[in-house]
Amino acid sequence: MTAPYNINQNPHKGNRGFTRAWYAAKNSWCGIVYAFEEESAFRQELTLLTLLTPVAIFLPISSLEKCVLITSLIMVLVVELLNSSVEAAIDRISFDHHDLSKRAKDFGSAAVMLALLIAALFWLTICTPLVMKW
Repeated sequence: MTAPYNINQNPHKGNRGFTRAWYAAKNSWCGIVYAFEEESAFRQELTLLTLLTPVAIFLPISSLEKCVLITSLIMVLVVELLNSSVEAAIDRISFDHHDLSKRAKDFGSAAVMLALLIAALFWLTICTPLVMKW
């Protein structure tokens, strides 16, 4: 029988307070840089965010609606990062084709597709009345 887990055994749990926050921010930035350099889907979705954020800001809608539009695009990036992390973990285990590896990657891809669908629904719902007024 193995001994119970103790947090003192984990070399990654030693930092506290500002130091922990600093390293977390640094690691998060590295993740964004890796995603930008290695994931074309992330770059495409980041381009979408970059192009549509000014559109959302200048639309004649409420601040809450602007926030919903921009947040929906940021959530696509969040889901893409999670999908990329699943893919990296699967590839770390093996590059061999396996049904469970394919399933895990397909689940991540489906999550990205659903996040894009949600963003599109928000944009259509909020922007359609504006187009109809023209």
